[in-house]
Amino acid sequence: MTEKFIMAGPTALHVCDSEQGDRCVVLLHGYLESLLVWEEFVPLLYKHLRVVTLDLPGHGISEVKGETHSMEFLADTVADGLRALGIERCTIVGHSMGGYAALALLERHPEMLDGIVLLSSTPNADTPEKAENRRREIALVRAGKKDALARVAPEAGFAPQNRRRMKDAIEDLTEQVAITEEEGIIALLNGMIARKDRNDLLRNSPVPQLFIFGRHDGYIPAETAEALAAAHPQAQAAWLENAGHMGFLEEPEATAQALLQFVLGTRTEPQQPE
Repeated sequence: MTEKFIMAGPTALHVCDSEQGDRCVVLLHGYLESLLVWEEFVPLLYKHLRVVTLDLPGHGISEVKGETHSMEFLADTVADGLRALGIERCTIVGHSMGGYAALALLERHPEMLDGIVLLSSTPNADTPEKAENRRREIALVRAGKKDALARVAPEAGFAPQNRRRMKDAIEDLTEQVAITEEEGIIALLNGMIARKDRNDLLRNSPVPQLFIFGRHDGYIPAETAEALAAAHPQAQAAWLENAGHMGFLEEPEATAQALLQFVLGTRTEPQQPE
């Protein structure tokens, strides 16, 4: 993977690019994450596909641009970044918040997409309760208490039965929160609060779609996920039976297999890291 900074329109973007492969997959991380979260997952894919990861503006070491990073702004930045890399088409994979950005990309730049994968993510807008929780998080960060998020958020992403086994991954995620700029956290929380419902967009889009759900996801309960799958018969759905919200870390091979099958149209065994 080649790591570099590029200009995505007016925004400096931190990217990693395997640079090889006829088909391309772009992985968008979630809230309080960065491209580092994909480090162990990428080797399962890059023998089959060109893989691009990036720090969404406001997280990792990409730029913060103002007080609100709307999902539309994220989508346009990703599109500009892909053009700068010479990528005309890709399958976009969005984990959690990355899925919201992927949906905005589907709305604004559908001609760039061979497919969209919502990985532990939904096309729903925030409920009033969820928006209120995010406002509380903004207040915490403004009060200089970001460490409170770091203590709770990383562990909550994993299925309870996996937390001991995934202790190192939880520590890595805790570290990622610690190095995330307060302004970036606030900008992305504001953007998530403001995002719109995109269920109709998905239903009416000709772009192939895949949901990947964790059966033990604390943020998207199984009954919510099942209702979403039923409401979107045009989309494929894959289930990770032993995963929470971080399925690509909890069940990486099963996640990679679902992804490769969707992108390549054939059952392809994930490449084991060497």
